[in-house]
Amino acid sequence: MSLKKATLFIIAILLVDQVSKVYIKTHFALHERVEVFSWFQIYFIENEGMAWGTKISDFISFISERTAKLCLTIFRIFAVIGIGYWLHKSILNKSSRTLIFAVSLILAGALGNIIDSVFYGVLFDASSGQVASFLPSDGGYDSLFHGHVVDMLHFPMWSGVLPEWLPVIGGDRFTFFEPVFNIADMAISTGIGILIFFNKRAFKHSETATKTDTSSLE
Repeated sequence: MSLKKATLFIIAILLVDQVSKVYIKTHFALHERVEVFSWFQIYFIENEGMAWGTKISDFISFISERTAKLCLTIFRIFAVIGIGYWLHKSILNKSSRTLIFAVSLILAGALGNIIDSVFYGVLFDASSGQVASFLPSDGGYDSLFHGHVVDMLHFPMWSGVLPEWLPVIGGDRFTFFEPVFNIADMAISTGIGILIFFNKRAFKHSETATKTDTSSLE
Protein backbone atom coordinates (compact mmCIF):
# COMPACT_ATOMS: atom_id res chain seq x y z
CA MET A 1 0.00 0.00 0.00
CA SER A 2 1.43 3.38 -1.03
CA LEU A 3 1.50 6.47 1.15
CA LYS A 4 -1.19 8.05 -1.03
CA LYS A 5 -3.56 5.09 -0.65
CA ALA A 6 -2.92 4.88 3.10
CA THR A 7 -3.62 8.61 3.46
CA LEU A 8 -6.88 8.38 1.50
CA PHE A 9 -7.91 5.38 3.59
CA ILE A 10 -7.23 7.28 6.82
CA ILE A 11 -9.14 10.35 5.59
CA ALA A 12 -12.12 8.16 4.63
CA ILE A 13 -12.31 6.64 8.12
CA LEU A 14 -11.89 10.08 9.70
CA LEU A 15 -14.75 11.47 7.65
CA VAL A 16 -17.12 8.64 8.59
CA ASP A 17 -16.11 8.97 12.24
CA GLN A 18 -16.49 12.74 12.43
CA VAL A 19 -19.71 12.92 10.41
CA SER A 20 -21.30 10.34 12.72
CA LYS A 21 -20.12 12.21 15.83
CA VAL A 22 -21.25 15.64 14.62
CA TYR A 23 -24.64 14.19 13.66
CA ILE A 24 -25.10 12.59 17.08
CA LYS A 25 -23.89 15.71 18.88
CA THR A 26 -26.30 17.98 16.98
CA HIS A 27 -29.35 15.65 16.97
CA PHE A 28 -29.23 13.83 20.34
CA ALA A 29 -29.26 15.00 23.93
CA LEU A 30 -26.83 13.27 26.27
CA HIS A 31 -27.99 9.72 27.21
CA GLU A 32 -30.70 9.74 24.57
CA ARG A 33 -31.03 6.43 22.77
CA VAL A 34 -32.76 4.96 19.74
CA GLU A 35 -33.28 1.21 19.34
CA VAL A 36 -32.39 0.16 15.80
CA PHE A 37 -32.65 -3.57 16.50
CA SER A 38 -33.18 -5.49 19.72
CA TRP A 39 -29.42 -6.05 19.83
CA PHE A 40 -28.24 -2.65 18.52
CA GLN A 41 -28.90 0.87 19.79
CA ILE A 42 -27.73 4.39 19.03
CA TYR A 43 -26.94 5.58 22.55
CA PHE A 44 -25.25 8.96 22.99
CA ILE A 45 -22.72 9.24 25.79
CA GLU A 46 -19.55 11.29 26.22
CA ASN A 47 -16.26 9.84 27.43
CA GLU A 48 -14.03 12.20 29.38
CA GLY A 49 -11.26 9.66 29.89
CA MET A 50 -9.66 6.66 28.23
CA ALA A 51 -11.15 3.31 27.25
CA TRP A 52 -14.15 2.26 29.38
CA GLY A 53 -14.27 5.85 30.74
CA THR A 54 -11.17 5.33 32.88
CA LYS A 55 -9.43 8.55 33.95
CA ILE A 56 -5.80 9.18 34.91
CA SER A 57 -7.06 10.81 38.12
CA ASP A 58 -8.55 7.42 39.08
CA PHE A 59 -5.00 6.11 39.50
CA ILE A 60 -3.14 9.27 40.55
CA SER A 61 -5.30 10.85 43.24
CA PHE A 62 -3.28 14.07 43.69
CA ILE A 63 -3.93 15.16 40.06
CA SER A 64 -7.12 17.09 39.42
CA GLU A 65 -9.52 15.82 36.76
CA ARG A 66 -8.81 18.80 34.49
CA THR A 67 -5.04 18.30 34.72
CA ALA A 68 -5.51 14.58 34.11
CA LYS A 69 -7.66 15.33 31.04
CA LEU A 70 -5.04 17.71 29.66
CA CYS A 71 -2.26 15.14 30.25
CA LEU A 72 -4.33 12.46 28.50
CA THR A 73 -4.94 14.67 25.46
CA ILE A 74 -1.25 15.61 25.19
CA PHE A 75 -0.28 11.96 25.53
CA ARG A 76 -2.70 11.07 22.72
CA ILE A 77 -1.13 13.70 20.48
CA PHE A 78 2.37 12.32 21.04
CA ALA A 79 1.03 8.78 20.52
CA VAL A 80 -0.46 9.79 17.17
CA ILE A 81 2.86 11.35 16.12
CA GLY A 82 4.58 8.07 17.00
CA ILE A 83 2.00 5.97 15.13
CA GLY A 84 2.27 8.30 12.13
CA TYR A 85 6.04 7.85 12.10
CA TRP A 86 5.60 4.07 12.34
CA LEU A 87 3.24 4.12 9.36
CA HIS A 88 5.53 6.32 7.27
CA LYS A 89 8.54 4.16 8.06
CA SER A 90 6.59 0.96 7.28
CA ILE A 91 5.60 2.33 3.87
CA LEU A 92 9.16 3.46 3.08
CA ASN A 93 10.47 0.02 4.07
CA LYS A 94 7.80 -1.63 1.88
CA SER A 95 6.42 -3.62 4.79
CA SER A 96 3.52 -6.02 4.32
CA ARG A 97 0.11 -4.68 3.33
CA THR A 98 -1.32 -6.27 6.45
CA LEU A 99 0.96 -4.20 8.69
CA ILE A 100 0.33 -0.95 6.81
CA PHE A 101 -3.43 -1.58 6.77
CA ALA A 102 -3.48 -2.28 10.53
CA VAL A 103 -1.36 0.75 11.44
CA SER A 104 -3.49 2.95 9.16
CA LEU A 105 -6.61 1.81 11.03
CA ILE A 106 -5.01 2.56 14.40
CA LEU A 107 -3.81 5.99 13.26
CA ALA A 108 -7.20 6.92 11.79
CA GLY A 109 -8.97 5.90 14.99
CA ALA A 110 -6.52 7.73 17.22
CA LEU A 111 -6.84 10.88 15.11
CA GLY A 112 -10.64 10.66 15.25
CA ASN A 113 -10.74 10.61 19.05
CA ILE A 114 -8.07 13.31 19.33
CA ILE A 115 -10.20 15.70 17.28
CA ASP A 116 -12.95 15.26 19.90
CA SER A 117 -10.56 15.74 22.82
CA VAL A 118 -8.86 18.82 21.40
CA PHE A 119 -11.66 20.71 19.64
CA TYR A 120 -15.16 19.57 20.69
CA GLY A 121 -15.15 21.55 23.94
CA VAL A 122 -14.77 24.73 21.88
CA LEU A 123 -16.93 23.78 18.88
CA PHE A 124 -20.07 22.64 20.76
CA ASP A 125 -22.05 23.62 23.82
CA ALA A 126 -23.11 21.11 26.47
CA SER A 127 -25.41 18.20 25.59
CA SER A 128 -26.92 17.65 29.05
CA GLY A 129 -30.68 18.09 28.80
CA GLN A 130 -30.46 19.58 25.32
CA VAL A 131 -29.24 19.01 21.78
CA ALA A 132 -25.90 20.77 21.37
CA SER A 133 -25.35 23.45 18.75
CA PHE A 134 -22.28 23.88 16.57
CA LEU A 135 -20.21 27.05 17.20
CA PRO A 136 -22.60 28.48 19.83
CA SER A 137 -22.55 32.26 20.30
CA ASP A 138 -21.89 31.90 24.03
CA GLY A 139 -18.91 29.62 23.46
CA GLY A 140 -18.37 25.91 23.90
CA TYR A 141 -18.79 23.74 26.97
CA ASP A 142 -15.06 23.76 27.77
CA SER A 143 -11.66 25.00 26.65
CA LEU A 144 -9.26 23.68 24.03
CA PHE A 145 -7.81 20.22 24.89
CA HIS A 146 -10.67 19.48 27.30
CA GLY A 147 -13.29 18.07 24.93
CA HIS A 148 -15.18 14.82 25.50
CA VAL A 149 -15.10 11.92 23.07
CA VAL A 150 -18.50 11.20 21.53
CA ASP A 151 -19.63 7.56 21.69
CA MET A 152 -22.86 6.19 20.24
CA LEU A 153 -22.66 2.52 19.16
CA HIS A 154 -24.18 0.11 21.66
CA PHE A 155 -24.72 -3.63 21.16
CA PRO A 156 -26.67 -5.02 24.15
CA MET A 157 -26.94 -8.50 22.64
CA TRP A 158 -28.05 -10.08 25.91
CA SER A 159 -29.20 -8.70 29.21
CA GLY A 160 -30.37 -10.57 32.27
CA VAL A 161 -29.66 -11.70 35.82
CA LEU A 162 -26.74 -14.08 36.20
CA PRO A 163 -27.32 -17.45 37.94
CA GLU A 164 -26.87 -17.39 41.72
CA TRP A 165 -24.36 -20.26 41.60
CA LEU A 166 -21.76 -18.12 39.83
CA PRO A 167 -19.05 -16.90 42.25
CA VAL A 168 -18.83 -13.15 43.01
CA ILE A 169 -21.12 -11.99 40.15
CA GLY A 170 -23.97 -14.45 40.74
CA GLY A 171 -27.33 -12.71 41.03
CA ASP A 172 -26.07 -9.49 39.43
CA ARG A 173 -27.65 -8.02 36.33
CA PHE A 174 -25.32 -8.37 33.35
CA THR A 175 -25.39 -6.99 29.80
CA PHE A 176 -23.34 -8.31 26.91
CA PHE A 177 -22.01 -6.19 25.22
CA GLU A 178 -22.13 -3.22 27.67
CA PRO A 179 -19.50 -0.73 26.38
CA VAL A 180 -20.57 2.13 24.10
CA PHE A 181 -18.04 3.10 21.43
CA ASN A 182 -17.58 4.93 18.12
CA ILE A 183 -16.14 4.39 14.63
CA ALA A 184 -12.69 5.52 15.76
CA ASP A 185 -12.69 2.93 18.56
CA MET A 186 -13.69 0.26 16.04
CA ALA A 187 -10.78 1.24 13.78
CA ILE A 188 -8.28 1.08 16.66
CA SER A 189 -9.61 -2.26 17.94
CA THR A 190 -9.63 -3.77 14.44
CA GLY A 191 -6.07 -2.60 13.77
CA ILE A 192 -4.80 -4.01 17.06
CA GLY A 193 -6.72 -7.24 16.45
CA ILE A 194 -5.08 -7.64 13.04
CA LEU A 195 -1.62 -7.16 14.56
CA ILE A 196 -2.38 -9.78 17.23
CA PHE A 197 -4.10 -12.46 15.16
CA PHE A 198 -2.18 -11.96 11.91
CA ASN A 199 1.15 -11.17 13.52
CA LYS A 200 3.28 -13.39 11.26
CA ARG A 201 1.68 -12.04 8.11
CA ALA A 202 1.95 -8.43 9.31
CA PHE A 203 5.66 -8.66 10.13
CA LYS A 204 6.57 -11.12 7.38
CA HIS A 205 8.63 -8.58 5.43
CA SER A 206 10.65 -7.62 8.51
CA GLU A 207 11.43 -11.25 9.29
CA THR A 208 12.49 -11.91 5.67
CA ALA A 209 14.73 -8.84 5.64
CA THR A 210 16.36 -9.92 8.91
CA LYS A 211 17.08 -13.41 7.56
CA THR A 212 18.54 -11.93 4.38
CA ASP A 213 20.82 -9.61 6.37
CA THR A 214 21.96 -12.49 8.57
CA SER A 215 22.71 -14.79 5.65
CA SER A 216 24.78 -12.10 3.93
CA LEU A 217 27.10 -12.02 6.93
CA GLU A 218 27.83 -15.76 6.80
